[in-house]
Amino acid sequence: MFRYLIASVGLFFFTLNTHAATGENTYKQVCASCHQTGVAGAPKVGDKGKWAPLIKEGTIQLTAHGYVGVRGMPAKGGKPDLSVADFAAALVYMVNQSGGAWTNPDSKTLDRINAEIAKLQRSKK
Repeated sequence: MFRYLIASVGLFFFTLNTHAATGENTYKQVCASCHQTGVAGAPKVGDKGKWAPLIKEGTIQLTAHGYVGVRGMPAKGGKPDLSVADFAAALVYMVNQSGGAWTNPDSKTLDRINAEIAKLQRSKK
């Protein structure tokens, strides 16, 4: 039983580290081209003043709206095959570099994000 507990704890921390790395990697590969320099009004990572009102929107709303495209941002940050989980991890990375203290969404939160995405997509039709 003790070995199972140790293995479970190790897997949990591996998963957290993997998502953190994925968030930073996705940011660098997809998001940085706009959010590093502020292209088209994108809030620059680290600009707490610009990010504060966005952070207040909350994980579900900000993730869903960004994923479908909002303001000048294209859907999925312009990467058509970007998953919701990877998009969310990149957003968590950017938020945490900009004054927030978010964690990667768990499966229940991802379900709520997906429901909001579906609602937004229906309203655009």
